[in-house]
Amino acid sequence: MQIAVVGSGPSGVYTAQSLVQQDRVPDVRVDVLDRLPCPYGLVRYGVAPDHEKIKSLQNNLRTVLEHERVRFFGGVEIGPRTLPPARLLDMYHAVVYCVGAATDRHLGIPGEDLPGSCSATEFVSWYSAHPDVAVNGAGPPDRFVRGVESAVVIGVGNVAVDVARMLARGAAELTPTDIPQEALGVLAQSPVREVHMVGRRGPSQARFTTKELRELGSLPDTEVVVDPAELALDPAYADPSGLPAANRRNVEVMRGWAAAPPEQAPARRIRLRFFLRPVAVLDAQGRVGGVRFERTLPDGRGGVTGSGTYEDIAGQLVLRSVGYRGVPLDGLPFDEGTGTVPHAAGRVLRDGTVSPGEYVAGWIKRGPTGVIGTNRPCAKETALSLLDDAPALLDRAVASDPAAALRAAGVDPVEWPGWQAIERAEAELGRSLGRGSVKIPDWPGLLSAARGGLSGRAG
Repeated sequence: MQIAVVGSGPSGVYTAQSLVQQDRVPDVRVDVLDRLPCPYGLVRYGVAPDHEKIKSLQNNLRTVLEHERVRFFGGVEIGPRTLPPARLLDMYHAVVYCVGAATDRHLGIPGEDLPGSCSATEFVSWYSAHPDVAVNGAGPPDRFVRGVESAVVIGVGNVAVDVARMLARGAAELTPTDIPQEALGVLAQSPVREVHMVGRRGPSQARFTTKELRELGSLPDTEVVVDPAELALDPAYADPSGLPAANRRNVEVMRGWAAAPPEQAPARRIRLRFFLRPVAVLDAQGRVGGVRFERTLPDGRGGVTGSGTYEDIAGQLVLRSVGYRGVPLDGLPFDEGTGTVPHAAGRVLRDGTVSPGEYVAGWIKRGPTGVIGTNRPCAKETALSLLDDAPALLDRAVASDPAAALRAAGVDPVEWPGWQAIERAEAELGRSLGRGSVKIPDWPGLLSAARGGLSGRAG
């Protein structure tokens, strides 16, 4: 049985693992396809470079991709102009789409498109060396922090904490990581001295994990500031006993910061703000000059209501971190309301009817929720649905050699030895810079390395 899994992040790899480790259907073979020449999805391109323990999950994913009945094909784009889903389904008995949620949500407020206002996703992609950043040509290397003394991060989830922490990191902490050389140089010389992280609800409802939150307090020469009066607006802050354990721990961490005496002239400050809803990004001579917020108040039902009072927070950089959203894949059905592909237990639905041989797992199936581990049961559910359908799927006539069929369709995939060549090139690049492995940040460099060429640009 030949199965294609589209996407090599955790959801895709866990799906492949569930399929090859079962014993209900013998000799299942899985090809894991990815648009990028590198595997691991958001583990490589979304996890902050200073989170080496989480990034080490790549070793677990590697074990699956090196399984004798799993193949990795990178540089394979699914779409009407390249390889349509219908044609892919002609090559395999089943196709599982694990394509994630590829875009970010917008605030929908005036001034959001001003220069200096962007998504946290763009910033993360830049310091994570996502090759699409170079293609999109967003501007000079220091475009995110040039002339920025104050940054405003809108959102209080883990991604917001990540970008706030990266803005406050120094060269000493980032040099040992795999951050690309260009981003390292820019952040090492960053003029940012203040980072405001702002949520529209209270501290008891913030969505970051306590581990991530505590990291902010351990940054060298950086003070974390919270306003006790602002925290006290949250009824659950005074008595957190009824909160879930994680939220209760968050409140205790912030209570400690609120009670701490101010530091004397730290290099940077991170200010956590709550009960502020953005209403406009302020224009300062054609660029971001700050954000206007409306003070909110608890409405007694878990939400907030506007108070009619406003506050401006000055800043030359605005990063919105208010969630992700799936995008349609041409050739697959899509629910615009949920940003997901309609499905029943992972089986793709077309006009309410199961589409034989087509499946989904991960964020494109359930929406952008959960942590990396949430993808395991999600992938297993989809794999079990597929295996239940196996007798009918095996009756379909498909390509005897999907790899040959891919090449006949004009695809020249980067296979596992090509990815290993990229890894060697990144290690070589790091050695040449006196660092550990350093990511190659552009398509030409990655593809050249995969084909056995040079290691790519140092940037």
